[in-house]
Amino acid sequence: MSDNILEMNHISKEFTGVKALTDVSFKVARGEIHCLVGENGAGKSTLMKVLSGVYPYGTYTGDIVFEGSVQAFGKISDSVEAGISIIYQELALFPDLSVYENIFAGHEVRRGALVDWNLTIVQARKMLEKVKLKVGAETLIKDLGVGKRQLVEIAKALSKDVKLLILDEPTAALNENDSENLLQLLRELKDQGITSIMISHKLKEVISIADKVTVLRDGRTICTLDGSKGEISESVIIKNMVGREIEDIYPKRLNKKFGDNILEIKNWTAYDTQAGRNVVTDANMHVRKGEIVGIAGLMGSGRTELALSIFGNPKSYKLQGDLWMDGNPVSFKHTSDAIKAGIAYVTEDRKGDGLFLIQDIKHNITTANLRKVSSNGWINNNEEVKSANVYKDSMNIKAPSVEQIVGNLSGGNQQKVSLGKWLFVGPKLLILDEPTRGIDVGAKFEIYSIMNKLIDEGLSIIMISSELGEVLGMSDRVYIMAEGKVKGELSIDEADQEKIMQLATQ
Repeated sequence: MSDNILEMNHISKEFTGVKALTDVSFKVARGEIHCLVGENGAGKSTLMKVLSGVYPYGTYTGDIVFEGSVQAFGKISDSVEAGISIIYQELALFPDLSVYENIFAGHEVRRGALVDWNLTIVQARKMLEKVKLKVGAETLIKDLGVGKRQLVEIAKALSKDVKLLILDEPTAALNENDSENLLQLLRELKDQGITSIMISHKLKEVISIADKVTVLRDGRTICTLDGSKGEISESVIIKNMVGREIEDIYPKRLNKKFGDNILEIKNWTAYDTQAGRNVVTDANMHVRKGEIVGIAGLMGSGRTELALSIFGNPKSYKLQGDLWMDGNPVSFKHTSDAIKAGIAYVTEDRKGDGLFLIQDIKHNITTANLRKVSSNGWINNNEEVKSANVYKDSMNIKAPSVEQIVGNLSGGNQQKVSLGKWLFVGPKLLILDEPTRGIDVGAKFEIYSIMNKLIDEGLSIIMISSELGEVLGMSDRVYIMAEGKVKGELSIDEADQEKIMQLATQ
């Protein structure tokens, strides 16, 4: 008898003529941690949605064999009943309900026809102990941080007697400590006999935790690597993910040439009236033409607040200090003023703030500069398609056409659309807030290459990033922020991770 808890054999899945999965086979041994990796759009999430019943039996071809039996899940509850639980990156919790209500939502503890809330609380506390979450069962979800909410999701899965736990990018929104705590919990659950499948773009985490790694590319199974045989390494994973070796994930720029200051701020302070405090205090910085300036710092250090205060102040902070563009003093009363002056801002939250997910690519790319494709108050559809295709081609946006709905694109391709949207306004200075968050190594390389190309074409870039490797790999200079203040400035030649972290934790 096979010791595989799961076998997915020859799975194929289509969406309106587009093959998302082609003859994918995938096996998971009982009691292991199996990581699923691949570029955005490789089919990882689609495969897991097939497994969990989101895409029901009959909408795909191939077989799911779980616990030795062929399954025909018609809905999500069928897979849950079988012992499969999936936790998505966007957590499915009710923020205004308590922890215990969320853990047992949909499968309440009952005594007869009534819910036994006292027993529910007792059982919830046991689940919280299992995931080592030290919060009260009566605590409201909205009062918990992202890391603790993630643990509530796992407690919810454990309350359903889960046999196979699937986690889709579980550490994407977590800080380093919360990420390590989550990975340690998965190791402990493994010791308790629970099998896990983890989808992740963070290869260092994959290498640290995976017993086996399966790589998907373009909707096909490429290989399965076995950690016990020493087959799992970053270079091997990357080569299989992208179909080529990427020796340096940060492409180098040659012949760097810096011009005069395109932006400068002096004694810049932003006061948030809602929070009742300064979010930026007495900041000084400058950006030269043809330069990538990195802004590093821990979460909450004021990096995004600084960017927003420069970009027309959409949060309505009370501002003090001086702002210059091209050597001239300026004052922006609205984001439209900043855009007219040549500043564009690509938000860190592309799904929430950056894109219209239910609209197509062409609409998203042209929306920030509709006048360019309009005449007499009417949008010229031909011009809109023509303009969108320029960015689709130049940035290698993988989609059948510019009529594709953006919400159906992978994260990396959504990020390219977001970039295209702001490049369409013709900026001089591009502010990129976490430009590669939640995208794979291949898409990162493409984004970095686009950044270098833009610099060569005369743009300047401010790049906010939580990844120190990215800051060091792409920046010409680095500013480090903490508690709303600029704590230091380092040239890239003198910067290293230790110096940045020392300044970021002052």
